[in-house]
Amino acid sequence: MKDDRQIGIAVIGCGRWGPNHIRNFSAMPGARVVAAVDPSPEQRSRAREIIRGLAVFSDARQVLGDPAVDAVVVATPTATHHRIVKAALQAGKHVLCEKPLCENARQARELAALAKKRKLILMVGHVFLFNGGIVKLKELVDAGELGKLHYLSAVRTNLGPIRSDVNAAYDLAAHDISVFNWLLGGPPKRVSATGGAYLQKRVEDVAFLTLEYPGGVLANVHASWLNPKKVRQAIVVGSKKMASWDDLELSMPVTVYDKGAKPAQTYPDYGTFLRLSLWEGDVHQPKISLEEPLKAQDGAFLKAVRGGKIERSGGDFAVGVVAALEAAAKSMRAGGRPVTL
Repeated sequence: MKDDRQIGIAVIGCGRWGPNHIRNFSAMPGARVVAAVDPSPEQRSRAREIIRGLAVFSDARQVLGDPAVDAVVVATPTATHHRIVKAALQAGKHVLCEKPLCENARQARELAALAKKRKLILMVGHVFLFNGGIVKLKELVDAGELGKLHYLSAVRTNLGPIRSDVNAAYDLAAHDISVFNWLLGGPPKRVSATGGAYLQKRVEDVAFLTLEYPGGVLANVHASWLNPKKVRQAIVVGSKKMASWDDLELSMPVTVYDKGAKPAQTYPDYGTFLRLSLWEGDVHQPKISLEEPLKAQDGAFLKAVRGGKIERSGGDFAVGVVAALEAAAKSMRAGGRPVTL
């Protein structure tokens, strides 16, 4: 869609994230929110409060046939994504779907293929790919400033919000897997995971994932809804430098460390080994864009709909994230046995 008319947006799901999408798109030049959908009368009322007179419906089918709707945002429970996204694509609508795209890779591949066949935009809300701090990490990695990457680690914990439709890996670790896949240029080749379901049967509220990427790069994620501290952190360790990201440090979330270790050629005694193999230089905190990530993501979706090209977080990318999550779930059921993608 390359014309200059306004893009008609329908938001399906007005719970936690839907209202934020309504606010964003309603304030963007070139977009118009024409409808909202939610089975709950209370949530439909919330949508009406954001945009006075907004058309609201209880069933997504009521908007998919509307020619005024060019694109839909799917912000519903994960188990409903495949059905709703498929129906939207079949109706000729562009789609922005909250993460993860589906519960399993087979469904995700089907949707990615359908979007390509229909020449439609399918973008997935891996919102941290639009976080200024993560974008800076990507710039550092791509520029080779950190050197050859050795390993990455992430911690994403809090006390709640606790979900029942998916486990903590699908809810929380999905963010970090998307970040790792983006930084490393593709999905892992093998995943192992363990988790504990302490509050609900077979719904893990804590998970530990290890991901093996091509080139010998390792990554680890600790995700939990059952933790006294809210933490949103990641570490990237390279052969030249190291970098950290802390999403709760709002003004300076990224720190680059000119420090590391190299194996020494010879080390006749312990003191010489330490002196030769370790170094510690300057610490640098680069300036980071403070634009709201969800707003940046929604703007990128609108740009993709207009220009026909996805900048990041498209259907194929989302398949890689879902495949890793599915492998993690299988590994948990198998007591942590590694699963090859």
